[in-house]
Amino acid sequence: MRILSGIKPSGNLHIGNYLGMIKPMVESQQRGELFCFIANMHSLTTLFDAKKMIRYTNEAILDLLALGIDPDKSVFWIQSDVPEVTELTWYLNNVTPVGLLERSHAYKDAIAKNIPPNNGLFSYPVLMAADILIYQSNIVPVGRDQKQHLEITRDIAAKFNSTYGEIFTLPEPEIRDGIALIPGLDGQKMSKSYGNTIEIFSEEKAIKKKIMSIVTDPTPVDAPKDPDKSTIFSLYKLFASDQQASTMEKRFREGGYGYGEAKKELFQVLWSYFAPYHKRRAELEKNPDYIEEVRKKGAAKAREQALKTITEVRKLVGTV
Repeated sequence: MRILSGIKPSGNLHIGNYLGMIKPMVESQQRGELFCFIANMHSLTTLFDAKKMIRYTNEAILDLLALGIDPDKSVFWIQSDVPEVTELTWYLNNVTPVGLLERSHAYKDAIAKNIPPNNGLFSYPVLMAADILIYQSNIVPVGRDQKQHLEITRDIAAKFNSTYGEIFTLPEPEIRDGIALIPGLDGQKMSKSYGNTIEIFSEEKAIKKKIMSIVTDPTPVDAPKDPDKSTIFSLYKLFASDQQASTMEKRFREGGYGYGEAKKELFQVLWSYFAPYHKRRAELEKNPDYIEEVRKKGAAKAREQALKTITEVRKLVGTV
């Protein structure tokens, strides 16, 4: 079973990224053949600064390796290091109905957020389909809000198969329902667009400052509090042990427990949880030769599979 997962390089990773995508990605290494890539070309739809693109991509390599992606247990590469994917994108473009792309929720959402529309943004699902299909992926883990992307990929694959011949595996979505929403500092969904994130690899003081700024209600220290309505507790139980979570919940309900104290405990559990990853990242940062080797070997492995697929596609469409 081949599992494919990718993440756009867009700056500092936050704990919502970790729980929603990276942790499941790392765990996938134990249950199948993981193909994991950094989708830098997808970022081009909205990022027009070359220096930032290079920095974000390099940081993403360090972040994912530090958080548990093992290049010996997975195929790990940078999207732009496999040029065959853009060739396949063009072939797929020519069988993709415009109406299918016009129905994309992601495109409509981007327009609603006043993001200037361009053809890259419009045809984003076709590049995504190429990413998935060129590696003959069986499973693609996605959030429920991204399920449509997989449906579009399947539609494009089916149209190509019916036009030229059966070549592409139709991927199945794996919906991650376990963690529906990771609250940010203001209680909304944690997102860079809301400016409410807690970054994984920030300095200790910066992380503590953010956690101490979590928005709370004016309930007095002595009064009982509802843990189910608390952003602090919602985050705490994601990283604490069952016993720790049970203790904090009890203290919330009994009263005499202030939000300030709860925030300090949240900081301690978060800092302890990610401490080994901070250490690993610092070690990797001192070894650029190893990082370059990982990148080259990963690209070679990914291209080996991509070339198999694109060679057959060229025969089918007549561009040999």
